[in-house]
This record gives sequence, structure tokens and C-alpha cells, in this order.
Amino acid sequence: MNTKTATDHDILQRAAHDHLLLHFTRNGNFGPDANELLVLERGVGPYVFDTKGRRYLDGLSSLFCAQLGYSYGEEMAAAAAEQLTTLAFNTNWATAHPAAIKLAQALAERAPGDLNKVFFTNGGSESVEAAWKITRQFHLANGEPGRTKAISRDIAYHGVTLGALSFTGVVNMKAPFGPPAIETHHVSNTNSFRAPDGDDEARFCARLLSEVEQAIVDADPETVALIIAEPVQNAGGCLVPPAGYWPGLREIADRYGVLLCADEVIAGFGRLGELFASTRFDVVPDLITSAKGITSAYAPMGAVVVSDRVAEPLYADKQTLLHGITFGGHPVSAAIALQSLEIFERDGVLENVREMEPYLAQRLQSLRDLPIVGDIRGAGFFWAAELVADEQNTRFDADQRERLLRGFLPRRLLEAGLIARADDRGDSVLQVAPPLICDESMLDELVEKMAEVLADAGTFMALDA
Repeated sequence: MNTKTATDHDILQRAAHDHLLLHFTRNGNFGPDANELLVLERGVGPYVFDTKGRRYLDGLSSLFCAQLGYSYGEEMAAAAAEQLTTLAFNTNWATAHPAAIKLAQALAERAPGDLNKVFFTNGGSESVEAAWKITRQFHLANGEPGRTKAISRDIAYHGVTLGALSFTGVVNMKAPFGPPAIETHHVSNTNSFRAPDGDDEARFCARLLSEVEQAIVDADPETVALIIAEPVQNAGGCLVPPAGYWPGLREIADRYGVLLCADEVIAGFGRLGELFASTRFDVVPDLITSAKGITSAYAPMGAVVVSDRVAEPLYADKQTLLHGITFGGHPVSAAIALQSLEIFERDGVLENVREMEPYLAQRLQSLRDLPIVGDIRGAGFFWAAELVADEQNTRFDADQRERLLRGFLPRRLLEAGLIARADDRGDSVLQVAPPLICDESMLDELVEKMAEVLADAGTFMALDA
């Protein structure tokens, strides 16, 4: 590293400490008298480089967003430049522009069933918030104003705005902000690891669905507006549903007049090998929320894809959609999203995930040989290893999780040149979600680095015991 690079690195470290509030971060952990902050300045393929020139395999796709990796900048820049020099900005408030219209049409043509209407946002929390308001207007238009409650799942994360936070099932994220804005009843998630019936898929599925139905009955069916769930739940570590679970949710929702929302902010746009993750589980929801991968992270954007049935009241005489976002459907973001879709189809991105999934799954399963690994679960390019204290799959206690997940693993992963997510929702997990363009050699590198780090983690925790 030359002197100029060292100087720039140090200046950025100081400026970040003095001025930048980091999201979901213990900000005091970084600074001149604390840990060095990872500051990334460029990327190529699935790799990113920090301000000291160190290379990392981005095994998390920059928080499940960078579907295409980092080598399509010139194409995206050209799409953005063409839009910026034609029409830099226009809202979708009683006007529109070609990029948003074309993108809405492209998404509708690719979405399952009759999901033909698209409302644009800037991100995932906004998409979930918008889905709720559209849901409420649907029930109001149908003469059911009492449908004000929702069903969500334990540990699930659906966003941070106050409406979306209501659906989130992570207690410590909610408690500081008072009573939830939306009354939400939380049911069990689909984690089969340690579940007494987890080895019997049909029985496990039946119990979960029975619990959902009972939650609706207990809440009073005429007061429940929405069931919201991720096709594969992120928080808790890539929780895959048992066979029949999503069709079962669809049947229960229909029976009780409740809408069904698939939150695909993470699982959509190729993460599971499908543009819309719902199609993998043979279900057509009433609404799909999306963000993150919609532009492959080359610009901020989100969307709610809405069925014709749910959108119909919004087209009635003198009816107004009572929700709007100034930058929702921004022309530049829409142009980039269209370019991303073109690249997906031109370069066979979905096909690559489908082809590589069995190989990645097989390689990841080899990590079970490590004593610290109790479970491997996931789908597509979206996987987690659950970490355990012993052969009885004992959970690490709170102090152990602090040392392992917030102390040892973040530092050791970066030393190994791997970006992955050590997460704590009571269960200790290490998550990976590599860019969808990865080939066998890149996936080998991912798993080999995981194995190296987890072997060291096992030794660390044994010595720490």
C-alpha cells in the first residue's frame, strides 16, 4: 500500500467515525481507539476491495442485493446516462414516464398468476408499508373496515418503518419504539431444526398450518387483513418451508377472506433461482413485496406487485390510492432495473443458480463434519450454517454468542477474505448468499473459506469454555 493510499484510508476512517452513523451497528465499536471500519471502494465480479487494496469474496452479495456482482457498471452507467440526459426525474403522482411504465409491464409479464399491477418504492421497508396500505384499502372498499390485524412469523424481519416493524418478529428491534402500529399475531416459523416433528415433513407442515389457522380464529377472522411471510425466511438463518406449506397458506387465506403477501425483498430476483420466489413453492400470493435485487443493487428501488383482484377497487370511480412516495419509480432506477432484467435473461443468471444449486448444497453439507456446525439449510444461493456448542446441538448462551458472533467471527471472516453474516436471533448462524454469477471455482472458494473460519471458531469456543 503506497503512502497516498494509506493517507486516504486514514482520512476515511476518521471521517466515518466523526460523521457517519452506521446502520444496525454498534457505532462505538469503530474509530481511532477501536476497531478499523471495513471501507470498500471497488468491486470486480464477486470480489470487493477495501481502501488498503485487500480483496474479499462478497459471500453476502452486499446484504442480498448485488445479484450480478460488480462487473456490469459500464452497462448500468450507460442505461443511467441515457435516462439522465433524456428525463432526469418525474414522479408517478398522476403522471408517469416510459421507464416506470416499461418496468411495470416487464414485471407483470414475469410475475405469477394475475399479479399485473406494480407500485414502486425505494426499498424493502417501504414496499411492506405500501403493501399494508393497499391491503387496507382493499378491505375498506369491500365493506370490511374491521380487518385491521395481521399474521406474521416469529423471528421474521419485514422492515424498520413503524408499520413494517409491526410485522417483524424480532422483539428487541421493536421494544424501544412502543406498541406496534398494527396489531400482529406471530406464529411459528418454518425452522425444522430441533422441532420435535421436524423430521416428519408432512406432520411438521400440518402443525404449522394449524397454528396459522388457529391464530386467525383466535384473533377473530373478520378482523384479520393479511398474512405476510417470506418464501424462505431470512432471520433465523434461511428457513425453508416444508412441502405444501405455501399452498396451505393460500388455502387458509382464501377460506377466511385474508390476503396473502409474499415478502420477497430478499428471496426474489434470482436468489432462489426464480425471478419471483413464490413460483418455486407453487403459490400465487395476492401481493409480492420486493427490493434489493430488483436493480441488482446498481440503484435503490423497491416494488409491490399486486393482483388484479386487489387492485380493482383502486380503479373505481372517485377512488384514490392513498399512498405515494416522491422517488418511487425514479426514472434512473427504473432504467437500471430494466437493464438488470435484460442481463438476467441474456446471460442466463437464473439458469446459473439452478445449475449451481446442487453443487453449492453438496459442498456446504460437507461443513457438517465440523463439530461447531449443527445444521446446514437453505435454497438457491441463500444458505446458513447453524452453530452449536456440542454434539447435542446445544445453543450457545448469550455471553457465548456475544463472543462468537460479534467478537470472533467478524474479525476472522475478514482475515480470511470473506464477507458473510454472523447473525444472532437466539440461534447462532453464519449466512452466505453469493452473487448469482458465481461459478464452481468461486463457490469452492466460498466454502473453503467458511470451513477455515468455522474450524477456528470451534477451537476458539472450546478454549473459551
